[in-house]
Amino acid sequence: MVSPGPEQARPAPHETPGAPGQPALLRFDGWITGIGTTSGTRLVLGHWPRSPFGPFSDVMVETAEGHRVLLAPTRRTADFIAGTYGFDEVRIVPMGVRTDGAHWSVDAGALLALRFTVGRRGPLGLLLRAVPGRVAASTACATVFDPFARLLGLRTRGSAGHGRYEWYGARDLRRVTAGTAVYEGRDLGAVGPVVPPVLFGFGSTPRGPSQARVTTTVRVPAGQRF
Repeated sequence: MVSPGPEQARPAPHETPGAPGQPALLRFDGWITGIGTTSGTRLVLGHWPRSPFGPFSDVMVETAEGHRVLLAPTRRTADFIAGTYGFDEVRIVPMGVRTDGAHWSVDAGALLALRFTVGRRGPLGLLLRAVPGRVAASTACATVFDPFARLLGLRTRGSAGHGRYEWYGARDLRRVTAGTAVYEGRDLGAVGPVVPPVLFGFGSTPRGPSQARVTTTVRVPAGQRF
């Protein structure tokens, strides 16, 4: 796995253990890419160079028929993600992510080959970049931004599975300008909007194909193993 470099210089803490009887906070620092296709299948890539589970990537797939599939590299990561979001099917597959400047290549065993190019920031990306990284990554900032995100049809905090709670601290946003995807041997067609919104959790990615630089914080209830 080869990850983008410049913005990864200062690692965020991955885990804040709770005191006895208190919840724990888990932090996942990386990128979320949401892509629609003309076939109706939508893809959400999570690329996490820093996490409580070490570096890993996963892909959430929702077909035009609404069938939701998680592709994850290990049983441990799959169990955690499937316990936080909702899926109809979970598959454990080797995950490979490589980058070459703005060009990303994602392979999930023989199931998925995804290629895409990230373009420039729009006005929202420029606004997010103006917020200091540590502030933007905080749960407090995600809480403040949530009412404004809802005006755009997005969410930056909300309830998740198994009594968990999530905050998305967005630090950057860029458009995905081109891409191809082959899933289970089928060409999914040209990249397009994420329509309808994906239904893995309490919110979807932006409607336009895009990539967000994000710190996701998950509050896990006391006593839960992960």
